[in-house]
Amino acid sequence: MTVPITADEVLNREFLEVRARLLEVAAAFDRMDRASGNVAGDARMDKIRQALQLLQDSELGRAEELQLIFSRPYNDNWQAELGIEAR
Repeated sequence: MTVPITADEVLNREFLEVRARLLEVAAAFDRMDRASGNVAGDARMDKIRQALQLLQDSELGRAEELQLIFSRPYNDNWQAELGIEAR
């Protein structure tokens, strides 16, 4: 029988990994800010901002919603458009 893990135990286990990933994201933003040019109107930046906003929500399902932000809408004809034969 599996004993459920507590939120505190999850935080203890995941804290350093989450911290490291957040530092990587912050560093990427710093590199973009120091670089020449501007990405303010780039649709990818809009998706990143939308994802960051989503992460602030305190509802279940954030991982699925975040994946949907970065996913293409489903297309029934994807095989034909990519030139792949249906099996």
